[in-house]
Amino acid sequence: MKPAKWLNGRECRLDLTRPRIMGILNVTPDSFSDGGRYQGAEAALRQALRMQQDGADLLDIGGESTRPGARQISIDEELERVIPVVELLSREIDLPLSIDTTKSAVARAALAAGGHFINDISGLTFDDQMARVASESGAGLFVMHTRGRPDVMQNDTLYANLLDEVVAYLHKSIDLALAAGVPQDRLAVDPGIGFGKSVIGNLELLQQLNRFHELGYPILLGTSRKSFIGAILEQDDPLQRDVGTLATVALGVQQGIQIYRVHDVASASQAAAVAWSIRECRLP
Repeated sequence: MKPAKWLNGRECRLDLTRPRIMGILNVTPDSFSDGGRYQGAEAALRQALRMQQDGADLLDIGGESTRPGARQISIDEELERVIPVVELLSREIDLPLSIDTTKSAVARAALAAGGHFINDISGLTFDDQMARVASESGAGLFVMHTRGRPDVMQNDTLYANLLDEVVAYLHKSIDLALAAGVPQDRLAVDPGIGFGKSVIGNLELLQQLNRFHELGYPILLGTSRKSFIGAILEQDDPLQRDVGTLATVALGVQQGIQIYRVHDVASASQAAAVAWSIRECRLP
């Protein structure tokens, strides 16, 4: 199946004829890599401007940590963290904004504040109103595979057939979205690296990323600084895993993955550009 050439969001479109970089902007106190660094609208704006200058194609704003073991927070607490940031960035940043949330109320408010995409790590399974919010707002929608909420997702990482189960899960998420009226050109999928998977499970998925093209939708890959890279490199500090992250970006480009969710935008942009030029045998 030929890869999609674009992904539509609310009042925007991503050209996917070359790799696109999604910059991670966590406005949380407890994210595994950058918790507490960008809390508050002004700090978030400075980082967003830096990522825009470094080559980001869109930004993903998260107000609730989804690291393994993270506690769930209330809707009000997430709204308090996220909405001022979305409002400010929608005025000051010339990039599409994605809201990383599993709560439909947060997604609805963030889109009204100027957001363009919803990034739902649950694949529409935690909140049965999320698909409706995406449909009614005209937002683009990323649906991801996970197994359970972040506080318990690493309790069971055994699968009879990991790849088949992830593909089947994403099929169900796609069906939920389409049934709610989300157009096909506003949907993308994410295999959920690090969410309910062992180190070997993550490697298996990365080895077979081509399989996800059979779903027929753009693919988002989120490997940035994750613990499986730390396990390979024997590196406990997430900030020291960017080189390992770039290896996964290059691997993804070789397999036709279109969008990369990363912390270090500048390096990922360069790695993706070189890998794409090699794959296509031409300059970007």
